Amino acid sequence: MVLRGLLMRFLADAMVGRLAKWLRALGYDTLYHRDGDDEALLATAAAEGRVLLTRDTRLPRASLPAGSLLIRSDRVEDQIREVLQAYDLRPAAPGTRCLRCNTPLAPLPREAAAGRVPDFVLTRHAAFRTCPACRRVYWPGTHRTRMAEVLARLCG
Repeated sequence: MVLRGLLMRFLADAMVGRLAKWLRALGYDTLYHRDGDDEALLATAAAEGRVLLTRDTRLPRASLPAGSLLIRSDRVEDQIREVLQAYDLRPAAPGTRCLRCNTPLAPLPREAAAGRVPDFVLTRHAAFRTCPACRRVYWPGTHRTRMAEVLARLCG
């Protein structure tokens, strides 16, 4: 049985890397399996109870974990739509996961962001988040506006 909503955890294979990044941006726990080892991919999905997202039509359907989704489109916006519709999802908690490594982000005081972000960013923004694992810093820049526009198209 596949969980729906915020508790869903995904595993995206190498064929849907951009989709993985978007799901992280939407707040979903999404691992990205870069190498082509199908056995390791399937074992990780099963062991961690993750929903497998793939475009690999060579994977035997019988070996796919329950609830897996074979992504049809090669366009990332259509891929996002496929996942949102297949599992009846909405953005979970946008901006709360690291786009690079999937770790939940932590608040970062503005003073601590000094020296880690460009000066003009520091003067224009007050809210920052950081990834405890890879130390990347995030702030609500123009990318958020573009993301909201894409989501408006996808979610209506």
